[in-house]
Amino acid sequence: MPEKHFSASAIAGTFFLAAAVCAFSVPAFAAGLDTPTQLALSEIKKEELPKATEPAKPGAEQKPAGETQTQPTSPEKPNATPEQPAQAPAATDDDDGAAAQSNNPAMPNAKEGAATPQVEYDVAKLPFPVQKMRELILTAAKSGSIEALRPLIGSGDDVTMLSLTDIDGDPLAYLKSLAGDPDGQEILAILVDVLESGYVHLDAGTADELYVWPYFFAYPLDKLDAKQKVELFQIVTAGDYDEMKQFGTYVFYRLGITPKGRWRFFVTGD
Repeated sequence: MPEKHFSASAIAGTFFLAAAVCAFSVPAFAAGLDTPTQLALSEIKKEELPKATEPAKPGAEQKPAGETQTQPTSPEKPNATPEQPAQAPAATDDDDGAAAQSNNPAMPNAKEGAATPQVEYDVAKLPFPVQKMRELILTAAKSGSIEALRPLIGSGDDVTMLSLTDIDGDPLAYLKSLAGDPDGQEILAILVDVLESGYVHLDAGTADELYVWPYFFAYPLDKLDAKQKVELFQIVTAGDYDEMKQFGTYVFYRLGITPKGRWRFFVTGD
């Protein structure tokens, strides 16, 4: 068989033909790829793509973005407002007067049927400041001059209460006006009788603690025995006693001294 020989020109033509085929093949291959937009999307990372939202449940109401959901009002009380607490009725002048009397330590506080308090006669059992004030009042009363009481009754907020109501003017002039004589010696005699009777210790250990004379102030009249009635008649008359029984309590003069020796009150009446 004859041997085939390839010339240089034939080889060159073969390469030229192959290059031409490739040149025409590239656009055809590129035409089979995605468009430029699709190529760009193919390069986006999966995490940068928007997440798919779950489909709404049947019957669920969709709220626009940014709108908050409010609680529905009660069908029984639409647009109901919170109940306001009940307000106490306004205080009246009568209420203020009753409160003032109930807080007054000189008001009678022994009604019929009440328990009987411990009655004391021994002044040595009194705290020293109480003993001292009692002695000073007795000395002044026995002097016969009502002016001797002035340094003992104090002044301002610490003045001794001489009436269940407010008084105007000089307190000693007021005491004189209560006496049956012009100089007030009758009041001084009552002071002596009151302070030489038995006493009671009330509200021990509290801010209202007091030592009060006579003990009838806190003793039910219906429980007085014969001996105690004699002690009572040293201070009041039998007619006074009958009137007191109508009130159900002792309403004549009584005197109170605090544990620190302050002369708290000396009053009469109900």
